[in-house]
Amino acid sequence: MKINDSLNSTQGLPSSPPAPRADKAGDNAKVSTTPSHNVQISPLSVQLQTMQRTQASGAVFEAKKVEEIKLAIAEGRFQVDAEKVADGLLETVKDLLNARRQPT
Repeated sequence: MKINDSLNSTQGLPSSPPAPRADKAGDNAKVSTTPSHNVQISPLSVQLQTMQRTQASGAVFEAKKVEEIKLAIAEGRFQVDAEKVADGLLETVKDLLNARRQPT
């Protein structure tokens, strides 16, 4: 019984050489001579990227204020202002609804 080496078989495969690859030392080398496609980023995307950079560069919360709130909760003197929470929730909903209405 003869065993064929099916891994080295080239039946059905194209006979052209593989495309050139950039080596690790030349990652910036141009591999293909085909024209590149233009990509346009929407103004909203640019705004989002700017906001992300701003948020990443600064602290998201004030650690001192968080510690004060934790202590107030632990001591039982923290009170929730339901009206302030409701107002904030309504503003968030309004913002979300307005964002849905604006064309992208």
